[in-house]
Amino acid sequence: MQREGAKQKGKTPGRRAGASSFMLHPSALRKARVLVVGDAMLDRYWYGEVDRISPEAPVPVVKINSNKNKNKEDERPGGAANVARNAAALGARVSFLSVVGADEAGRRLKTLLRRERVHAELHRDPTIKTTVKLRVISRHHQLLRVDFESRPDHEVLRSKFRAFERMLRRADVVILSDYGKGGLTHISRMISAARRARKPVLVDPKGEDYSRYRNATIITPNRAEFSRVAGGWGDERELTGRAQRLRRKLNAKALLITRSEEGMTLYQAGGRLHVPAQAIEVSDVSGAGDTVIATLGVALAAGADIPDAVRLANRAAGIKVSKFGTAVVSPEELFAETTRESRKKGR
Repeated sequence: MQREGAKQKGKTPGRRAGASSFMLHPSALRKARVLVVGDAMLDRYWYGEVDRISPEAPVPVVKINSNKNKNKEDERPGGAANVARNAAALGARVSFLSVVGADEAGRRLKTLLRRERVHAELHRDPTIKTTVKLRVISRHHQLLRVDFESRPDHEVLRSKFRAFERMLRRADVVILSDYGKGGLTHISRMISAARRARKPVLVDPKGEDYSRYRNATIITPNRAEFSRVAGGWGDERELTGRAQRLRRKLNAKALLITRSEEGMTLYQAGGRLHVPAQAIEVSDVSGAGDTVIATLGVALAAGADIPDAVRLANRAAGIKVSKFGTAVVSPEELFAETTRESRKKGR
């Protein structure tokens, strides 16, 4: 990258010769082959009405079976499964690898992913429960979230790595979505295998030990995650210094910090690119990071360079936060502005 805002020259790893410009032809996204690996979850939403406080404790009573509320329950793929779902919604051919429990929630997650056109290999571990996040909602406000989770054992994880090596051969880009639930115990080996195969590796990190993400192509912490690892900053110059030091330490090609209402900033060896947030009304930020890394991965697999992929991911994030709960962005929504401009030029 030559300077802020300048377009980067050259091809990004994974670009296929003769690929169409994805900015002009959204159909190019359908050629992308993306492998997502990480911690699968099932997001459940219970909707109800609140009209009184419990006599047992100072908490609201949520009436789930209210006749006023026809859609009382909803289920969606969550965690890394939401990344796979987002990538598939853009038209990419998506494979998903994870570990779930041998339970109803794991079977339900498999069914939901099939409906979303995701080819999922979910290794079942009878010693754990599938991670479930239950949210209780009233009048578009979340009142409570209950998490059910346990960690997979190492035997299942070893078999998952063998499946990863097999599935890697059919992918253009690998996305490793780490939610800290134990599904990516062998993430360093996965990064090494993908780099040997010359496949770009995108990592959505978790925790404070980023050494395990060393040699990834792009690492995408949010603002809070980055500050916990690299420390705080007083101005943009200090932020850039901390970001570039971390990028070099991890031998990453790029570090992308998502900064909520401030947009997102990309750091590469040649400089930085800041993309302001889209001016849009925010409804719910949950799952926005999943949308960002999914869009980034699909765009790279379709032939975009990193700066253009970041701009597209920023646009997708702006659309997603206008929706409630974990949600997806369609190609029609993502390319609406580009389509309008093309029609104007064709007049």
